[in-house]
Amino acid sequence: MLLILDGWGLRDNGPGNAVNKADPSYYKQLLAQYPYLAIQASGPFVGLPEGQMGNSEVGHLNIGAGRVVYQELTRISKAIKDGDFFQNPVLLEAMAHAKANGSTLHLMGLVSPGGVHSSMEHMFALLDMAKEQGLSDVRLHAFLDGRDVGPKTAEVYLHETEQVLHDLGFPQIATVCGRYWAMDRDQRWDRFQLAYDNLTMATGQTHFISTDALLASYNQDETDEFVKPRQCDVTFTGIADNDAVVFFNFRPDRARQLTRAFTEDDFSGFERQKRPQNLHFVTLTTYDATFSVPVAFPKTYINRVLGEILSEQGLRQLRTAETEKYAHITYFLNGGSETPFKNEDRHMIPSPKVATYDLQPEMSAPE
Repeated sequence: MLLILDGWGLRDNGPGNAVNKADPSYYKQLLAQYPYLAIQASGPFVGLPEGQMGNSEVGHLNIGAGRVVYQELTRISKAIKDGDFFQNPVLLEAMAHAKANGSTLHLMGLVSPGGVHSSMEHMFALLDMAKEQGLSDVRLHAFLDGRDVGPKTAEVYLHETEQVLHDLGFPQIATVCGRYWAMDRDQRWDRFQLAYDNLTMATGQTHFISTDALLASYNQDETDEFVKPRQCDVTFTGIADNDAVVFFNFRPDRARQLTRAFTEDDFSGFERQKRPQNLHFVTLTTYDATFSVPVAFPKTYINRVLGEILSEQGLRQLRTAETEKYAHITYFLNGGSETPFKNEDRHMIPSPKVATYDLQPEMSAPE
């Protein structure tokens, strides 16, 4: 039996050590009775840059592979350093589409130094590349973090981004939106549609600049993660026909829903009041092998993973998790493959339908 305690860690005791505060008696009994080993779960030990914290996706990939797996963050950052990023044919094609149609290039993703879902280095490289390609109508849509970084830290990153846009001669940030809305992965369509509508029809409350939108949200007790979709440039009217979009998140799980809403003909999550036509939509990495979209940095698949070895030995597997971590014990643990191995069964327990899990911290554990 392999039990993964997601988010659990070992550290010195102190006022912020939730594990010790909970006094988990059975866990302590296991440590007292059986051998154990503390291992690293961040930085180069799991294929990330030095000093970069690990996360659930990275952890499950490395556990499943049984070896260091170099992450998308590292791979793309290396391409920027080497200069290959700026010659990427998929990114060049998106920019050429906007130029040929006299339309807008939209860059959207999580604006955060957290390094879990996106990288500001990647975003700035895209802006530099757009400038090199002679584009002038470039719109940035900033999803705000508040989870992988502090809950009220976005002002610093928005200000930095606005300065870069100004220096490059691009318009200011077009929209802001907390990740709670734009990066939902649990089909909470009522909240998710607000983010989509703001991107396509500029339906959010209008402000003159992104930092004003943020401060207005703070005044309504919304931290970064929960900032409602807002418009930050009165000239922005929505992503339109013939435009190009580059979704610069590199982690797939919270980028899939928005990609589906923009690109799938049979999308049924909600009724799209506007769906831009002849939209050239690019994802930075492979969000789903079934998506019919150009991918700038296609996934490199990992073989000889734990599930594959167990299958070859004729052993049965049962993967069980609730909705929030189902992708992790299937897709990520299998090295980025959606397809189950032979004799691999899967069981998903629905996560509770609450706004935030502090309202039901036990989640679906009793089930």
